[in-house]
Amino acid sequence: MTTEYGSDRDTPVGTPVVRADPEITGERAADAVDFDPDDPDSVAEAAEVVHDFATGAVGGNDHVLMLRGAAACAALVRGRGSYKAAAEAAGDGVTVSFIRKWARVHDLPQSIRRHVARGHIAPTAAKHIARVPAEDRYLLAWASLDAELTVRDIRSIASAINDGADTETALRDHDITPGELTVTLPTEEYIQLRHRASMDNRPPGDIVADALAAYFADE
Repeated sequence: MTTEYGSDRDTPVGTPVVRADPEITGERAADAVDFDPDDPDSVAEAAEVVHDFATGAVGGNDHVLMLRGAAACAALVRGRGSYKAAAEAAGDGVTVSFIRKWARVHDLPQSIRRHVARGHIAPTAAKHIARVPAEDRYLLAWASLDAELTVRDIRSIASAINDGADTETALRDHDITPGELTVTLPTEEYIQLRHRASMDNRPPGDIVADALAAYFADE
């Protein structure tokens, strides 16, 4: 089970929360496969999916199929009890390293996986985001969207973080300002924001940050 950030809801391993959302995957949502690590038949199906995924029979550049493969990896690990046992169940051509990497992608927060399914974050980039500590994954994922980072950039930053670099420092070393976001506001709110910032002698971003802090505190 993984707990989503900002929510007390638990998501079972293998459940197609993202893949089954028609707002993200459209008509394909109806075909989303649910892998149950407690059901032997479902675990066997997961093993087949992982084998096909690892050997290139399915997936390719299809974001949704790759997320399905990631879910199958996670369910197979849970069902078999270890990465090694999962790799053995999946058969020839499937390594422990492969299963570990993609199971971690399935363990990414739902808000990040939704961008993978939409095609905004490449699955290969998601593998590197999943390598960093849990508290750093959001900052790296959102920076990848806002700064339009390449997979190579993300891999490099993830490696720096895992080598001990602070996440914000690692981003700045790639000329990225952590937390920088361009937004478009309705004209009236834009005028009011600029007016308030000027009158309070504060940057507009500080006013927005205060408003967001109050908004999130009320949730």
